[in-house]
Amino acid sequence: MQMLSNKIFNDKIVLVTGGSRGIGAAISRTFDQLGAQLLIVYRSNEAKALSFLEELKGDHQIYQSDISDPLQVEKLIDNIHQEFGGIDICINNAGIGYHHPIDQVSYQKWQYSWQEIMYVNLIGPSNVCYRVAQVMIDQGHGKIINVSSRGAFRGEPMMPAYGASKAGLNSMTQSLAFALSKYNIFVGAVAPGFVETDMSKPRLRGDVGAAIKNQSPMNRVAQPEEVAQAVLLMAQSNQWMTGSIFDVNGASYFRT
Repeated sequence: MQMLSNKIFNDKIVLVTGGSRGIGAAISRTFDQLGAQLLIVYRSNEAKALSFLEELKGDHQIYQSDISDPLQVEKLIDNIHQEFGGIDICINNAGIGYHHPIDQVSYQKWQYSWQEIMYVNLIGPSNVCYRVAQVMIDQGHGKIINVSSRGAFRGEPMMPAYGASKAGLNSMTQSLAFALSKYNIFVGAVAPGFVETDMSKPRLRGDVGAAIKNQSPMNRVAQPEEVAQAVLLMAQSNQWMTGSIFDVNGASYFRT
């Protein structure tokens, strides 16, 4: 990837949800280095988003939006469409996950967890896909890349709503790849395993850290930049690869 021209995404409008921290920040940095015009969406931490924006080389824009709210999604994409006239690449990265094991939480907590996680991880991205797809249909091209998870395939017993939401995201990805291909719109997904982010570092340094690292034969977890490279690879891939789901899990889980 180091041999790529730093102009490869010049004049490309790239929307990244959850783009100011963790995996999203790594994705934003990667496209910033390659000349893209970034539209970075954050949920609530404006100070963090503004600070991150200052780290980037290009002249980019940030937008506050809770993608779990369909009205906010509609307003976000409409504003971007009016301001920039189009969207070349949309990366659905925003997501949440936390423990809610069925044998340890209350019924109320169980319901809340499913509703919140599904709305952020699946319903929200589906609404982003819908609004962005209308823009891309009008302009005659585009790419949508969804950030999924290894958990979609192996299951997540401690956070089943998370695993289910990512499995749903994969299914939606492939359904939309089929539906939108006639409009010259590519849809794919990247499915990472455990990634070292600011939010995950406490677990990696705790009692379960060694066991998490041992899931991979490399005895480590991914860096956010490694996931960003997979997103970049998909952003450059040809139309015949639409509907693909890239595994980025360090051989920690195999599927056939």
